[in-house]
Amino acid sequence: MGATRALASTGRRCTEAGQRIVALRNTHQGPGCSSDTDAVKQGIALPAERTSPIPWAIDIRAVSMGEPGQLIRTLTGAILGCGGWVLSRGTNDTGSVKLLFEFERHSCLEIYSVLVAAGVELNQVGHIRFTELCQCTRLRDGECSNEIASIDLEIQTFARRSGMTWTEGKI
Repeated sequence: MGATRALASTGRRCTEAGQRIVALRNTHQGPGCSSDTDAVKQGIALPAERTSPIPWAIDIRAVSMGEPGQLIRTLTGAILGCGGWVLSRGTNDTGSVKLLFEFERHSCLEIYSVLVAAGVELNQVGHIRFTELCQCTRLRDGECSNEIASIDLEIQTFARRSGMTWTEGKI
């Protein structure tokens, strides 16, 4: 009964006769927020943004299992098909693909979709920034849909090599 009165004095519901009192952990108890696994992070630290005359100038890092030459051709065609402009593109010997492209903000969802459809796996910050861009554009449709967004995309490819030729990453 004493425990029931103690709970009642703290604002919690009293128990009926025969019920057990169970202490529940919430945000006001214990040593702050924690996770049940070490792999889960409590917050997302976004890197510092560089200033740019274009408000939506985004640097994105990604990975892909595609062959670099085919990937750059596919992405170039897809970006142009969505009404974007490819300003520069290139690959290097390590399998890295770099694309710099721009598009009108009203087509941000289409651009995001073609990147994913081409097998490009954006990093967490890339997904967050693209989501922000799409949501902001959708919420302010009339005001900013014709503004230009610029993406500096660097993709590290991990296609399997057999000899000196690239394969499509098939086993």
